[in-house]
Amino acid sequence: MPHLDRVLFVSPEIPPWVKSGGLGDVTAALPAALRASGIDTRVLVPGYAALLDALRDTVCVGEYAPYAAFPACRVLATEHGQTGPLFIVDCPAYFDRAGTAYQDASFHDWPDNHLRFGLFSRVAALIGSAANQIGWHPELIHCNDWPTGLAPAYQRLMQRRVPCVMAIHNLSHQGIFPAGVRDALGIPAWMYDINGLEYYGQLSFLKSGLFYADRLVTVSPSYAREIQTDEGGQGLGGLLRGRTRELVGILNGIDSSAWSPATDPYIAHTYDFATIARKSVNKIALQRKLDLELGEERMVLGVVSRLAYQKGIDWLVEIVPALMELPVELAVLGSGEKPLEREIAALVSRYPGRVGATIGFDEPLAHLIEAGADAFVMPSRYEPCGLNQMYSLRYGTPPIVRATGGLADTVVDCNDETLREGSANGFSYVAASAQALLATIVRAIDTWKRPPHWRALQKRGMADDFSWSASAQRYISLYNAVLEHTNP
Repeated sequence: MPHLDRVLFVSPEIPPWVKSGGLGDVTAALPAALRASGIDTRVLVPGYAALLDALRDTVCVGEYAPYAAFPACRVLATEHGQTGPLFIVDCPAYFDRAGTAYQDASFHDWPDNHLRFGLFSRVAALIGSAANQIGWHPELIHCNDWPTGLAPAYQRLMQRRVPCVMAIHNLSHQGIFPAGVRDALGIPAWMYDINGLEYYGQLSFLKSGLFYADRLVTVSPSYAREIQTDEGGQGLGGLLRGRTRELVGILNGIDSSAWSPATDPYIAHTYDFATIARKSVNKIALQRKLDLELGEERMVLGVVSRLAYQKGIDWLVEIVPALMELPVELAVLGSGEKPLEREIAALVSRYPGRVGATIGFDEPLAHLIEAGADAFVMPSRYEPCGLNQMYSLRYGTPPIVRATGGLADTVVDCNDETLREGSANGFSYVAASAQALLATIVRAIDTWKRPPHWRALQKRGMADDFSWSASAQRYISLYNAVLEHTNP
């Protein structure tokens, strides 16, 4: 089998400067884990103003002429301690602007996103072809989500291309634009076809990547199965079923140094399983922080989430009156859809001392909830991977989840059989309803009232290995399999 040495990791996000979700976390962690495993991995990102302002020590390693509607651009190289070797697509007309990677300051999509990420994709393809100018030649390109989706298509127009893996972090974001943008992107007419970039009369960046990449990967084994269904595929299920042999799910990892109850600087008292009794100090600190009633008599349910329909927060809101009849307190941190933010705030006012919430982002509080809550709630309608359930397991805070995507792959439901065999680490349910969530919380409360059983759940979860080093090895195996298939 061929042995891979060099990977170009192509991402539209790079923390801490540009991050909107799980892809940013992966960009921060997976390339570093690959490098730690001996793979020369370099990250290609757009030249956002915030990034270039922070990284002054850059060197131009390549220049590319205008193409179609794209202006000329440069490729800059630099080294950053956290991220490692970086290549930056420098095009001020596209990336030197206020706002996020995808939207302006008013949260409207940039009207030229097709050009911005079309150029970005094309530069990635050029680096993986005979037109490479940067002096470093990857053996494989790893593309991520729709902003990189045209790279595999552009590669097909170039000579001596390297193989490409297309990663799906969330299928609901597909990069769909009017068909008329094809000429501006320099895409030939023959590619605008149902077997290509055409998507119900429009043009889809993500479909391009899914059709033209050599191999497809997503962020959990269960999500890989779900997106091949008509419901989970969101219009792309048929294409993905047709590529089922080339599609694999690899569970994301977590930063086990940043998320460790034994060393966490944000929590009231560090602990491990041998000193799990110290966890109660964090519970009291959390109750004080969110003005909850102090004491061990009630089970504290933690929530750290985007407040969104996808996350099932509306189901949680619906059952709060019923929860208040039980020995439960609720600790919430998050922001998102305004109606849900208002409903959470109203619950805090309606149930003082029983429901506490912070609307917004607060990193120290996120850690304290993981350490201080008795259990953690994630009732997602769909969840490609999820990270908080893995943080919760590590902190001895058994998760209560709907069995979908990565939640199904990481949480083993507690029942008589799984307790007996020692595999249980949390609680899960299948039905997409508020009633199923409530019933599962009731089951969790019953188990919490039996300390030996609860300790067994905590011990099993804290022993699980969700580090990026384990996931990186699976990616390396995938990369080598792609090389073997394309270079037999």
